[in-house]
Amino acid sequence: MSTLILTGATAPLNSETQSAIHKQPINTPLHCGLRGLAGDEQQDRRHHGGVERALHYYPQEHYTYWERFWQAMALAPTAIPFAPGAFGENLSDTGLLEEQINIGDIFTLGEAVLQVSQPRSPCFKLNIRFGYPQMSLIMQTSGRIGWLYRVLQEGKVSPGDSLKLHELSTSNLSVHTCLDILYNRPFCREDLELLAEHKTLSTGWKRHAANQLESGMPDRWTRRLFNRE
Repeated sequence: MSTLILTGATAPLNSETQSAIHKQPINTPLHCGLRGLAGDEQQDRRHHGGVERALHYYPQEHYTYWERFWQAMALAPTAIPFAPGAFGENLSDTGLLEEQINIGDIFTLGEAVLQVSQPRSPCFKLNIRFGYPQMSLIMQTSGRIGWLYRVLQEGKVSPGDSLKLHELSTSNLSVHTCLDILYNRPFCREDLELLAEHKTLSTGWKRHAANQLESGMPDRWTRRLFNRE
């Protein structure tokens, strides 16, 4: 089965917010550079994109989970369906989940070589995207966030290419555990030191862990999750 490869351009998300979260499958080969796919945009380059957040992967298994969650909670229909591209992902496939994938794992996609760099940190634009004000928070607490890749080797990627595991990391730090340590677990110095000293975890996530070790306090989430101080 081939991996869906998706790109998007900046467009209004609502009357006040611009975003490139809406992604569509590619239909021609593209160059995958150190900052991601040719033509793929990030409206807020401070918090999205860059060499350590070049590509976002989101498991297709989660689309079904969210549909069932909405039904079970008897929530009003979402503004858009749970389908590939809905979460701003560049890559989507089955068989890869946060519990199985480790920070530092290396994959190939077409000619490109990719390395898992960090979990995805959900933000308030997902609340707008789905028309549900708690979406970013429940993604974070559920651990269904996907992950980000850095590009180790640039190259051409094409529709029909498959993401293939090339080399397993020896760190044994899964994406799910990494997320839980920073966001969902009580303060634990040993766990935070694991993140702060990790060789292949992104600089941003190592800095967040170091900040918590220094202050003993978690980073504030309200700006990221709800766009308020």
